[in-house]
Amino acid sequence: MTVPAARIVFDGADREAVAAAVVESLATGALTLGPQTERFETAFAAAHRARHAVAVATGTAALEIALRVAGVANHDVVVPANTFYATAAAVVHAGARPVFADVDAATFALTAATVQAALTPSTKAVVLVHIGGLITPQVPAIRELCDRRGIVLVEDAAHAHGCSLDGQMAGTFGLAGAFSFYPTKVTTSGEGGMIITDSAEVQQEARIYRDQGKGAFTANHHVRDGASWRLSELNAAAGAVHVQRLAEFVRHRRAVAARYLDGLAGVEALTPLAEPPGCVGNFYKFIVLLPQGADRTRFKSEIADRFDVRLSGEVYDLPLHKQPVLMKYANGALPVAEDVCARHVCLPVHSDMRDDEVDQVLAAVTAVSGEMFG
Repeated sequence: MTVPAARIVFDGADREAVAAAVVESLATGALTLGPQTERFETAFAAAHRARHAVAVATGTAALEIALRVAGVANHDVVVPANTFYATAAAVVHAGARPVFADVDAATFALTAATVQAALTPSTKAVVLVHIGGLITPQVPAIRELCDRRGIVLVEDAAHAHGCSLDGQMAGTFGLAGAFSFYPTKVTTSGEGGMIITDSAEVQQEARIYRDQGKGAFTANHHVRDGASWRLSELNAAAGAVHVQRLAEFVRHRRAVAARYLDGLAGVEALTPLAEPPGCVGNFYKFIVLLPQGADRTRFKSEIADRFDVRLSGEVYDLPLHKQPVLMKYANGALPVAEDVCARHVCLPVHSDMRDDEVDQVLAAVTAVSGEMFG
């Protein structure tokens, strides 16, 4: 039995509901910024207890729009070094300069201290990323630092659908939160993104930016430097259906993570990232640190070749300040980010993962770890 790295869950009822919504869109001819988009926005806002949600074409667009609304152009924006390229790309595309900060090995996230170390006189915003669907307990301290310095806090919550810290949902800690619906995410619309905010002004500005900067949908008056960031009604139809499963998916993924934690408790060489106090994560990724100096490539290939288990992609294997296209923004070593990027793996987690699949992964990981690391 092959255990894949990722699996998308649209069951028969989901497919029927999406098909019916697509037929409705095709029959009415409403293919963009119509009722499916509104349904998706309403459902996603409700799931995250946010006042407003704005659906857009991608998660990268969601983050760029949030940063444009925050007015970051010609300023510095602090981002963690161990995040996806799109986090920094959104900063650059919004006309700002990314400043890379180190992270906490226990959460893969920024801390108030690492943010403080990265601040410049020109810092306009901080992008807090919830890697793997875990929210750092440092959020209040980071928010306090930003507020004290007059800096905007924006969340890259691409991994964090349905996650919370002390009862507050991901995406609601700062000015805005940006989510992705790429096919690997906990809920998906095929492609797409979402901005959530409690600010009516941010919501209004985001709607202008996503539609070529037009002041109104039917107008030809362009009042912002926007782009074609609309989400199609067909994608929105899928997203509006899938988001209804979010709470169920999070519960299931947390149960998978609990089985992993129990199974790895006696494996000294492997260190799973623990869920921080107060955090209810979705385990978009189940992250495990290998020992110092471990050969990650060999570890993954042994598990795949011998046990037919595919580990999912890292988060992430190369820090931003070492990415060729971003090295011009680098400003020295970031040792923690460099270390955790080099020696972690992610065990597969699916929203419908079976117990026998979890057991197969645990058997493979435990056997290869024992042989490689003693």
